[in-house]
Amino acid sequence: MDDNAVRNFAATFVTDTTNPPTPRHRRLRRGRFDLVEIADVVTALICFAIANSVLTNGTHHHTGLIVLLAFLNCAPVALRTRYPLTAWVASALAIIVTSLQVSTATSSGYLALVVFVNGLCLYAVAVRCQPRITFAVTAVTIVVASFLDAGSTVVAIFLIAVPLLLGVVVRVRRSGARQLEEQERRHSGERALLEERQRIARELHDVVAHHMSVIAIQAEAAPYKTADAPPELVESFAEIRGSALAGLAELRRVLGVLRTGGPQTAPQPGLGSLDGLLDSARSGGLTVTVASSGHPVPLPEGVDLSAYRILQEALSNAMRYAPGAQVRLHLDYRPDGLALEVRNDAAAVPALVTSGEAVPGGGHGIVGMRERAAMLGGSLDAGPTDDGGFQVTAVLPVSQEAS
Repeated sequence: MDDNAVRNFAATFVTDTTNPPTPRHRRLRRGRFDLVEIADVVTALICFAIANSVLTNGTHHHTGLIVLLAFLNCAPVALRTRYPLTAWVASALAIIVTSLQVSTATSSGYLALVVFVNGLCLYAVAVRCQPRITFAVTAVTIVVASFLDAGSTVVAIFLIAVPLLLGVVVRVRRSGARQLEEQERRHSGERALLEERQRIARELHDVVAHHMSVIAIQAEAAPYKTADAPPELVESFAEIRGSALAGLAELRRVLGVLRTGGPQTAPQPGLGSLDGLLDSARSGGLTVTVASSGHPVPLPEGVDLSAYRILQEALSNAMRYAPGAQVRLHLDYRPDGLALEVRNDAAAVPALVTSGEAVPGGGHGIVGMRERAAMLGGSLDAGPTDDGGFQVTAVLPVSQEAS
């Protein structure tokens, strides 16, 4: 027999077939001591004294043998809480050995003792062991009882059924209690998550939404504060107001997701909405040209959304740090994915770094774009060009399964 087989066989009696002991109520513990295990040891000692007395009075065997047999019959009680299957096997073997060695072992006193000890072990097996192990133990116990006294098989079955049924009832109750505790922990975590989302939503609404609303109101009122305002100024303020309202609507949509915690039901933007994004960039003063190569194909939702968000962030950076610049956008549809390139000239070079740090005064746009690409298994490079401009290049792979 190889070492793995030996370990697997030993594990059957120690860990693999048993559930961990149920944590005791604090009333059943005293510091590091488990009162139930202490009670098992005390019970084993009492049973040992009784067994030693019964076997001594009923036989004329050597005292050492009597003490050994009494110990073997009663020691399993001390093991039943931690190793129920091992305790039952030890109890069954001790009963068989004692019956073969001592002719008077079938006396009423001895039988009552071994039934009590074996019943405690059976109860522990029913509570802790897997059902298949419990069925096997029940069958073997009935066979052993029939072997010792064929005439008392019916009585033995009744005596076996009592601890087994009690153990099954306790096992079911404990299983239900564990499931309730798990559900309570899960619901508690979900409740904490929802409360945190609501807190974030309140903060965003109180701070960001308020300021965006003020921007929209001021942009709408600004032309009326100047007599004979130029049409270009009125148009610029109208575009500012429109952008603020669009951002406010997007923010409210995100806040709705945070508050409900439910799935996103509003349609997400993608490259199909690219024309609107380009119109917004052009209205902000950029001159944008678009080119594409390859064969455009429908993209997975995640890739489509990430491509749109990367282009949106790149154009926003160009508007912020290179107003009025020439921007060239190139989309390359490849068999294994999509490559994006956004390049602006040197009208006003943005203060960006290639290490992925935040744009001074501009948040974490580069980091966010790089994280979106990495989430899809792609890559993103951003940095100054040799002619003093700035370029963002992203590669977003598309798996065969997704396409």
